[in-house]
Amino acid sequence: MGQVHPHPDQLQLHLAREDEMERIIEARVAVRAEADAFRWRIRLILIETLMMGMLVAVAGFSLHQSWAQVIRSAIIVAGACFASGGVLILASGAAGWIVSRVRRRRQA
Repeated sequence: MGQVHPHPDQLQLHLAREDEMERIIEARVAVRAEADAFRWRIRLILIETLMMGMLVAVAGFSLHQSWAQVIRSAIIVAGACFASGGVLILASGAAGWIVSRVRRRRQA
């Protein structure tokens, strides 16, 4: 079989070697997965914050506490929950960054 020549009007694609193309695709997938993971962490923190705030509010109202005290307590608990979730995201991100730096140094 001879070499196939494309039609003159057809755009010619000069694809990189297969391993280079695979490396590019894996890098794109890794970036996308990392962004998705971050979004899911934020969603989980927001859900946890809402649930904890509502739990405190329901408990306060069921114990017949004053409105002001229940709302204040629910806001404080929800704020603390959100802050601790944010700290956990930062800590896990920092730990991942440190681990990746150590791995790169070992490979180099």
